[in-house]
Amino acid sequence: MTGAERPDPDALLARVVEADERARRGRLKLFFGAAAGVGKTHAMLEAARAARLAGTDVVAGVVETHGRAETERLLHELEVLPRRVLDHRDGTLTEFDLDGALARRPATILVDELAHRNAPASRHAWRWQDVDGRRHARGRARARTPDPG
Repeated sequence: MTGAERPDPDALLARVVEADERARRGRLKLFFGAAAGVGKTHAMLEAARAARLAGTDVVAGVVETHGRAETERLLHELEVLPRRVLDHRDGTLTEFDLDGALARRPATILVDELAHRNAPASRHAWRWQDVDGRRHARGRARARTPDPG
């Protein structure tokens, strides 16, 4: 092989590094619906159930069932991460525990209702910001449902 035919080792290394970084980033799967109550969370939980049965480490980071029995049944088939409890005014609030999710390091984490405004003591103002930061943390995939509300 002559020098002209030989690939540049620095260029090859740069391609390998770039491919490795791309592989480590999380992948995002959104479940869209035109309105509340059309089945976004249900579809997300069904997909999570199938992934778990296929051997994927799936956990629910935060899922709102809104009292729907079928949604609750699907959620109970999964590991549910504990929520962060925050004192707020005269009571307490529960929020998605971003640090707990990062420490647990599941292959897939479910995050519902992205339009949710986090409590004032939270790291980010909005839940979607929690998920956006999570996407860059060691290549974990997430399924989530935006709330069109």
